[in-house]
Amino acid sequence: MWSYEKKLQYPVKIANTNPALAKIIITQYGGPDGELSASLRYLSQRYTMPYPELKGLLTDIGTEELAHFEMIAAIVYQLTKNLTPEEIKKSGFDTYFVDHTTGIYPVAASGAPFTSSYFQVKGDAITDLHEDLAAEQKARTTYDNILRMCDDPDVRDPIKFLRQREVVHYQRFGEGLRLATDKLDYKNFYAFNPEFDCKKPCK
Repeated sequence: MWSYEKKLQYPVKIANTNPALAKIIITQYGGPDGELSASLRYLSQRYTMPYPELKGLLTDIGTEELAHFEMIAAIVYQLTKNLTPEEIKKSGFDTYFVDHTTGIYPVAASGAPFTSSYFQVKGDAITDLHEDLAAEQKARTTYDNILRMCDDPDVRDPIKFLRQREVVHYQRFGEGLRLATDKLDYKNFYAFNPEFDCKKPCK
């Protein structure tokens, strides 16, 4: 159960529309390394994570990714408000517009719609944490690329916030991986999954 505070995690106040930029940024809404796949990844992995501390970590970060999903939607919405047909055609936003008007739909910058094949849930603590570390770095790289394409300070500010949170999440998953490996005291922990292989309750 979540308690929803009706404000963005970080303010989004964009003065100037820019549909070409929106078409790039939307990849963090529904693209391969975006906030939707991150949230679903972590909130799904938490069920088979054998250690309470790591269940909590996945729940915390998965919940925060939902807040980032909301922020990206707000950015795209504000960048595409009140567009004229001429602006839509000139910016290349027409290919998106013809399918979704200016509705917010989970797609990549390439136009490919969201698919759950973007993320993995393996049910193994070590495997899933490595997936999570890679996911955070890929999201950070995507934000780096967006910043390279954007010179509007109103947009750069929340994007820089989101990028920084990816770095923090990467650090926290690194701590989680160290915690998991410390708890696995078998010689070959890659061949050991406490969810299935413990003969007695895991400590």
